[in-house]
Parts: sequence; C-alpha cells; structure tokens
Amino acid sequence: MAEDNSYESMLCVKPEVHVYKIPPRASNRGYRAADWKLDEPSWSGRMKITAKGKIAYIKLEDKNTGELFAQAPVEQYPGCVVESVSDSSRYFVIRIEDGNGRHAFIGLGFADRGDSFDFNVALQDHFKWVKQEGEIAKQEASDIVAPKLDLSFKEGQTIKISIGNIKKREAGGAKPRGMAGGLLPPPPGVKVGGVTPPPVGQPPVLAVQTNTASLLDFGSPGPAAPPSTDVWGDFTSAGANSSQDGVKAGGWVQFS
Repeated sequence: MAEDNSYESMLCVKPEVHVYKIPPRASNRGYRAADWKLDEPSWSGRMKITAKGKIAYIKLEDKNTGELFAQAPVEQYPGCVVESVSDSSRYFVIRIEDGNGRHAFIGLGFADRGDSFDFNVALQDHFKWVKQEGEIAKQEASDIVAPKLDLSFKEGQTIKISIGNIKKREAGGAKPRGMAGGLLPPPPGVKVGGVTPPPVGQPPVLAVQTNTASLLDFGSPGPAAPPSTDVWGDFTSAGANSSQDGVKAGGWVQFS
C-alpha cells in the first residue's frame, strides 16, 4: 500500500485530560504519579491522537477554541516518547516537542480509567498496523527481486519417464504356465503314472486285453491260454504274412 503522508487520520479523542509538571527522575526505577501535585494540574483540556503515515501525534488542544497547547510525535510505542508510571494506570509521561528541536517531559493524566485504556489501545493498534505494512512491503520487494520459478512446459519440450519394474519383467521373459495345482508338465520321455506316452504324431492305441478263447470255448475244461502281453503281436503277424504273400507272386509286391 502506498504511503500517503498528506492524509491525517483520527485515532482517539478524549475531551478532558490534565497536564502536570513533573520533577526530574530520581532513579532508574521509573516515574511515580504520587510525586506530582495531582490536585493542582498545570493545564486541562482536550486530547487527540492522529496518524500521518507511520507517525502518530498526541495533540493537546484547548477544549473551547481548539488552539494547540503541545504536541508529541510518536514514532515507536512503547518507547521513550510515552512511558507509564509505576504506581497508576491513569497517568503517563510524554515527551513534547515545539518543532524547533526543543523538547520537554510532562505528566499526562486521565480522569477515568477507561480513557487511559483507550489511549493505550489506540497507540498499540496503530503501530501494529505499521508493523504489518512493513512486513507486506518487504514481501512485495522480495517477490520483485527474486524471479518466479516457471515450471510450465516450453513449446516442443517433452519428458521421459523410466519405470524399472517393467524393464525387469521384459528382460526376464515370459515364464511357462504351470499345470493345474501349480505343477509343471513333465519333460519328454518321462512316464506319467507308469504309462509311457506315445511318440508325437501317432494317436494313442489303447491296449485291450481280451481272452477270446475263453469266450468261444464253453466246454473246454482246460485252462485258458494266458493273454499275450505283446499288444502289437496281431499287427506284426498280419504284416509279415501279407509281405510274404506279395513276394511269392513273381517277386513283385502286390497290394490288395
């Protein structure tokens, strides 16, 4: 916010205050209102607190004519311009100036305790505002000096994202799927359940063991012939007989 030194704002007005002549401070323990002649004030009138920019002004004026009696510019509060006394909350010591570099300390008293409270709060609020304005001005100055960080993409700019888990899976290759129950298929040539699988490309032939002699011979008391264990015997004998018959016919193999 720009500071307007030509504008004067009103912070507080009290219609009746008293001014006292105070003795020099005897020690560093502070001022005491009991050392003043409280029943004989040096001046009585109206008090105003105004603000012009960062400076507050305590003005003592005649209550009838408005003539200025004394003025105390306050640049900091609490500070040396306004001091509280050690024995009362209704009295203060203020430093007044005449505008020519001369200054003096006088006692200022309020008839009501609430008026002294308003006087104190008006000064505190003004300088709290001054502090906030100073912090805002510093922040704005730092924002101007420091360039803002631009994180937006420029035209044609791209980014590359590398995900490590996907690369590991691709390098490892696809794993073979297991059989039901989490088992892997057996390698070629290994018996599964005691039966050797047939060669690839040939349909499996089921071995049917049938005792035909026992089915046809109802009256033979003799023991039945044991079943052949060679499941390929019939096919072998049939092939051998057919090949011999074909050779006998003039050396040529005949196919029927």
